[in-house]
Amino acid sequence: MNCGRLPCDDAQVLSKPLRTTVVSNGAWVLAATVLGSSMEFIDGTVVNVALPSLQTGLGASGTQAQWVVEAYGLFLSALLLVGGSLGDRLGVRRVFVAGVVLFAAASVWCGSASDIGQLIAARSLQGVGGALLVPNSLALLSASFPPDGRGRAIGTWSGFASMMTAVGPVVGGWLTQHGSWRWVFFINVPLALVAVWIVMKRVPEIAVRSPLRGLRDLDWTGVTLATGGLSGVTYALIEGSHGGHWVWLAGIVGVMLLAAFLSAEQRSSSPMMPLELFRCRSFLGANLLTFFLYAAFGGALYYLPLNLIQAQGYSPTAAGASLLPLILLMFLLSRWAGGLISRHGARLPLITGPLIAAVGFVLLARPSVGGSYWTTYFPGVLVLGLGMTVSVAPLTTVVMSSVDESRTGVASGVNNAVSQVAALLALAVLAPVFFHVFAPSLSHGLERAGASVEVVQQVESQRIKLGAIKTSDSSGRAAVEEAFVASFRVVVWVAGGLAAAASASAALTLSKGCEKRQA
Repeated sequence: MNCGRLPCDDAQVLSKPLRTTVVSNGAWVLAATVLGSSMEFIDGTVVNVALPSLQTGLGASGTQAQWVVEAYGLFLSALLLVGGSLGDRLGVRRVFVAGVVLFAAASVWCGSASDIGQLIAARSLQGVGGALLVPNSLALLSASFPPDGRGRAIGTWSGFASMMTAVGPVVGGWLTQHGSWRWVFFINVPLALVAVWIVMKRVPEIAVRSPLRGLRDLDWTGVTLATGGLSGVTYALIEGSHGGHWVWLAGIVGVMLLAAFLSAEQRSSSPMMPLELFRCRSFLGANLLTFFLYAAFGGALYYLPLNLIQAQGYSPTAAGASLLPLILLMFLLSRWAGGLISRHGARLPLITGPLIAAVGFVLLARPSVGGSYWTTYFPGVLVLGLGMTVSVAPLTTVVMSSVDESRTGVASGVNNAVSQVAALLALAVLAPVFFHVFAPSLSHGLERAGASVEVVQQVESQRIKLGAIKTSDSSGRAAVEEAFVASFRVVVWVAGGLAAAASASAALTLSKGCEKRQA
């Protein structure tokens, strides 16, 4: 951020004049960005609900099921920065539409995949589409409203997107339970059609604020290094407990590529991730908070539906509905949360919100196997929803308002990339943690239950399937469920610690301003 020599606190960041192209039909802009973004938001929860059925239907191991989520997150996080840069160069409207179309086409491929390899490839292509539509959705919204209405607009966008996200898991769970997991991907198609129609008919192009230099001047070196580095690190973390020396070599190469990426961005004349943005303390602090909070959220919410379906015996529909309190709370209170920053500044809600979320994660660790949803998981889901509500809209507003108008696409891409990388790495780190808790817990559970040698061999031979282990013996099944719950508890405790770290980062960074540097 170009902050000059004057110190800038959060209030100054949010009140600085922006060169905004305000369109008269803001309602159409909201509708289009909500529908487009909802495809990505819905997939983030619907796919998790469908994973148990998908894993069984395609005969996938626990690791392969995880790659269905990680392949999408890998390409989304690695290319989000390019998506933001393309919007600034080619026009946010044009790139947003391209992302929506590509995401919908990849969704059709996902629903038609004949094996786990095809599905993982299709999910990778979905990630590319998401990298185009996500940053340009917020950039289009931000550029269409004046500074004094931007917080409310983003809050409204967040609320309606949350409502769409709430419907998604329930509908997806119902389709999985009564039809097929494939239909959870096909529900993106009508959303995409309506979003494209609105944009093409009702939303004008926002003026391009960066010179149209074409694709050749994009930071392809940065793209290659970031994608390769994240691929190597993610692969090593996920496969580390099952692989050998080559797996860890991939991890080492990945770390080296990420270091080279930062060095290349420092030297590049046109970097996809301008490191000078992080010289603004508000921008740096917001992204640090984003990393910790979304690492917690992404890691925990991957395992929650699996726990509910595979250990607690919930139907896919019930598992999808279990998140409704969280999402509906975000919908009902998001507009209020968007106004918090104008009344209290950014620091208070961004310290308080993650702390409330940390309490919610810890509450999710309380239940054992069985019990009513209302006395087991509902309290944790509700408190977590309140914490995320207080955090999300102020956080997004700070990020989008802490940079010059010409760099909103890049800033949106950076922040979304941070959130996606956080979830990607958190899940990759938690996977071996989960397995190393699950394996001994399963062995001890079988021993305590006095399972026969045949049952022990049957269960142990399927250990890599985790909660999808099949056994007709009740003692063996009980051991699987108890081991899964024990592992889930560790995951949500880690998530609680990460959320607390997010609160601490806000307290340490948002309390001070940044120094403006003259260009």
